[in-house]
Amino acid sequence: MSSGFIEELRWRGMLHDMMPGTDAQLAQQSMAGYIGFDPTAASLHIGNLATIMLLVHFQRAGHKPFALVGGATGMIGDPSFKASERSFLSEDTLRHNQEGIRRQLASFLDFDCGENSAEMVNNYDWFKEIGFLTFLRDVGKFLSVNYMMGKDSVKNRLETGISFTEFSYQLLQGYDFYWLYKHKGVRLQMGGSDQWGNITTGTELIRRKEGDDEGYFKAFALTTPLITKSDGTKFGKSEGGNVWLDPTMTSPYQFYQFWINQSDEDSHRLLRVFTLYTQEEIEELESRHGQAPHLRIMQKALAEEVTTRVHSARDYQLAVKASEVLFGKATLETLRGIEADEFETIFEGVPQSLVSRSDWDACPTVTELLSTVTQGEIYASKGETRRAIQQNAVSINKVKVTGAEQPLSDFDLLQDRFVLVSKGKKNHLVKVE
Repeated sequence: MSSGFIEELRWRGMLHDMMPGTDAQLAQQSMAGYIGFDPTAASLHIGNLATIMLLVHFQRAGHKPFALVGGATGMIGDPSFKASERSFLSEDTLRHNQEGIRRQLASFLDFDCGENSAEMVNNYDWFKEIGFLTFLRDVGKFLSVNYMMGKDSVKNRLETGISFTEFSYQLLQGYDFYWLYKHKGVRLQMGGSDQWGNITTGTELIRRKEGDDEGYFKAFALTTPLITKSDGTKFGKSEGGNVWLDPTMTSPYQFYQFWINQSDEDSHRLLRVFTLYTQEEIEELESRHGQAPHLRIMQKALAEEVTTRVHSARDYQLAVKASEVLFGKATLETLRGIEADEFETIFEGVPQSLVSRSDWDACPTVTELLSTVTQGEIYASKGETRRAIQQNAVSINKVKVTGAEQPLSDFDLLQDRFVLVSKGKKNHLVKVE
């Protein structure tokens, strides 16, 4: 067994800390390792992607990945680096969220590849059988309050206050590791660098319950750096909040745009963390990008890889086509090549007006359509419309409007239903029904 996993993490900048002996243990034999995911939302978001990629590289190196969905711990919430206690979620909500996460992880991990097939576990399955007194006797007595108070996740909350429920979270996560160690042979827990305290609580619980065989480590810990932007701000947020992996929460087009809009400074690191390009391929992309930065070669490669993996190759192609239509040099022929079922996807989020078929057929001029027929949703008045046309700022289906009284009949309905109005750099879709 090679230690290729650690070597891979090092060159990608994905290794923050690990317990002594972890590298040597991974080099000796195939290991089982896990990462926990918080089911407090119906979808994972791109803030989770760095740890998901840990599991991807772990499996590709020949090891067995476990993804733990915290059905039990999700009822409490991890206090790590949180300013206040979170609201509790119902069992039904958590169960719904867990199913969504399970489907998303299947896009990254192979659950049917033999001995190192990925497995999904839910800690509610073992915690539901444990009574409070039993937990205090079998778990609580092994870790002192002094030990637990020493964790940064607790220290940072002492001034604002931390409930006993949140204080006990590290015991619950530590027991997860112990249970997986005993029942699944898991010897490594991984996560973001903010989880180091909770993870090492698990290794300590295993050591104390199982004994210390002359310094022989039975369990190991490894963390990856939290991703931040070059300006120091948090990575993974857009103007609308989290960038989700679920297409109903963040559309594939919005998802693609998030990656394509990354800065050159950030793209170097993001290519290493979020894609499976080799070191040589990334260095080649960086070299080509340096020769022609305006082509945004790094960002395009990043957006293609991640969008295709999270969504699909078709969704990626549609996102590229949408970008070309909305921001690029698309032509009337480009618009005519868009299938009817693609229009809704491409123009999701673009302001839209609905016009009846009879109003369309009776409308004599472009000015009438853009003001009166669309009830001021495109231009507030005929006068405003005429001024915009005189300033050469209006196009229909990527063709410039030449005059305020230009007949509407000069322009065809795309797919017999759509008209794209461009107001300078802004777009507005008219749907005829």
